[in-house]
Amino acid sequence: MADSPLRPSSLINTVYGAFARRLGGWLSVADLITLMSELDVDGPAARSAISRLKKKGVLTPEHRGATGYRLSAAAHPVFDEGDRRIFGSLEPAKLSDGWAMAVFSVPESERSYRYQLRTRLTWLGFGNIAPGVWLAPGRLLGDARDMLVRRGLSDYVHLFAADYAAFSDLPETVSSWWDFPAIQEQYATFTDAYGPVAAGLAQQSDIPGDEAFRHYVPMLTQWRRLPYLDPGLPSELLPADWNAVAARRTFQQLHDVLATPSLLHVQQVTGLTETPPAS
Repeated sequence: MADSPLRPSSLINTVYGAFARRLGGWLSVADLITLMSELDVDGPAARSAISRLKKKGVLTPEHRGATGYRLSAAAHPVFDEGDRRIFGSLEPAKLSDGWAMAVFSVPESERSYRYQLRTRLTWLGFGNIAPGVWLAPGRLLGDARDMLVRRGLSDYVHLFAADYAAFSDLPETVSSWWDFPAIQEQYATFTDAYGPVAAGLAQQSDIPGDEAFRHYVPMLTQWRRLPYLDPGLPSELLPADWNAVAARRTFQQLHDVLATPSLLHVQQVTGLTETPPAS
């Protein structure tokens, strides 16, 4: 497990995103507290985190023979988008994919929307190339469109599918649009924390479910921030020592060996069975 503490609410988000959605979307409070205790989160801290997620509209109370919470309807598209970013973007984009460009102008009287736009576009992985002009790999266009509609910001933005034509050295220019050192630092932190875990687990032929769960949830919680900080730029535009490659390899190794036994452990604790995805 990583040395840096992770917020209980972030761990609960991961438990719902990675497991509860596959088990019907609902967990009893008792089972959730049991699972959180295995992650060294005590009962009061877990209950406080559950309350915060309820206030944020992520969790909705629902009684199913026991007191529990399910993911809210509004949370599902957010988690679906997260899946695409976390598990679907392990490979860099291609230059041939083009770019997604967002252009916005917000009146001074509504400047709070300007802050929201900047925050949300940055979180999606957009780089700021000029005042009110933001850029990301073309494959993020759909997620950007969905986010802007979901957040009620679409009236302020024009989205374009764009190609770069001229006139600068693109790799050098791109490095000024994103904070490469900060992204590299986050990847290094992840690899330093979980590289040894991956190496140790590689020597085990059969990982107990509770051990897998204790490793997997914090690892996934720390990892899921990174695909949002990193836009997944084409490899031709990245520094030669770009350390995302090693971090992605570590994540994939751990996901491959820990995800299934972790799910089986959650099923054992909760007594819930896997629900087929909606068609």
